[in-house]
Amino acid sequence: MADIEKGRASFERNIEALSGRSVAAWSRLVQQSGFARHGEMVGWLKAEHGLSHSHANHIAKQALADSLPVDLDVIGVLFEGKDAVRPLYDRLVSAAEALGSDVEIAPKKANVSVRRSRQFALLQPSTRTRLDLGLILKGKEPDGRLEASGSFHAMFTHRVRLETLDDINAEVLGWLKEAYDAAG
Repeated sequence: MADIEKGRASFERNIEALSGRSVAAWSRLVQQSGFARHGEMVGWLKAEHGLSHSHANHIAKQALADSLPVDLDVIGVLFEGKDAVRPLYDRLVSAAEALGSDVEIAPKKANVSVRRSRQFALLQPSTRTRLDLGLILKGKEPDGRLEASGSFHAMFTHRVRLETLDDINAEVLGWLKEAYDAAG
């Protein structure tokens, strides 16, 4: 994780060196702009301020994170009205954390990233009754429950649809481990 933090700090120093503003200053400016959506913020930063896509994307993510209340229960909000799939999430998080001490669980607004040196899985409560598990398993052919990700999420190669705790069987846990191993 130290390497990730060093990389982030270096990236943010580059943004400041190229633009003359720190990421914190950019975040405040974006918040004052009145845009609430990530895509709007990125577009505005690129069009009005000439920032590259990667810099604008990073700043927009930071602006959104800075605007969240500090005591916000992100997981609680993510599973609001989706109580049926929360136990599935809890079981998968436990399984992922058991894979190694380098696993990081990173909740977002619509899903939860699971990563080590890079992201290898995604947990997304897609409906009130279904949790989707996105996996990066390059070169593995889709088969049965391990389907091609399709339009689910462009970053992931596969998706597994989960509706009950019984759906999280040895096969699913094996795919999760395979994705973890490939991300190291």
